[in-house]
Amino acid sequence: MYSIERMLVAAWGGALLFLASLGYFGWFYLVRLGDAAAAAPETSATAIAVDVALFTTFALHHSILARTGVKAWVARRLPVGLERSFYVWTASLLFLAVCLLWLPLPGTAWRASGPLAVVLHGAQIAGVVVTLRSASRIDIWELAGVRQARAAVRTRSFDPASTQPAKPAAAPAQSALEIHGPYRWVRHPIYFGWVLMVFGAPAMTASRLLFATISTLYLVIAIPFEERSLGEEFGRAYTDYQQRVRWRLVPGVW
Repeated sequence: MYSIERMLVAAWGGALLFLASLGYFGWFYLVRLGDAAAAAPETSATAIAVDVALFTTFALHHSILARTGVKAWVARRLPVGLERSFYVWTASLLFLAVCLLWLPLPGTAWRASGPLAVVLHGAQIAGVVVTLRSASRIDIWELAGVRQARAAVRTRSFDPASTQPAKPAAAPAQSALEIHGPYRWVRHPIYFGWVLMVFGAPAMTASRLLFATISTLYLVIAIPFEERSLGEEFGRAYTDYQQRVRWRLVPGVW
């Protein structure tokens, strides 16, 4: 039975879990991946295999659930208003699993000092700023699934007396295409901020380098598929945007 209270608890619970997963990642990257002596050299091959498998599982979920057909399939099996929350719960739990189960590597790829360390720290700070500013251009409550649940409760577009989702009274409004702020420099500024953050460490341990490489490689592979979906959603508007903003991930590079 899907009551109003359960709808809201599920949505807000997902939002809090999403926030907790980001907070835990901060500790994971700064502390756990920063330990260059966390593993013995003979475990390196196993660690790489396990870590690649972990992030691939997370990445596949992220990509599969973003497909239009899969989203429609999920929507038919959940109460109206909880589709996005389901995605948030799944993504957050899998991201936590990646961080919790990640196997460390020994050694350090580089350790910068002096002016170079200042530059790298600056790159990381810039990455945080770009990410936060880019995220602020998006409706964070919609991203976390809270707005959809509240709208469903407000319009009673679900059946509180049934375990089956009710059909919405009207189709949801299409999200606006964001083309302002950092989106004027690069088409995926949140991803650009991520690259700056994970590669900007002055003390780049082998564990950090592996995580940065795997996660960035995933972005490079996923972006063309994501842009295909955006093209299907926004049509000519997105095509025009691609022509105005040439760079996908890193300005001046790609």
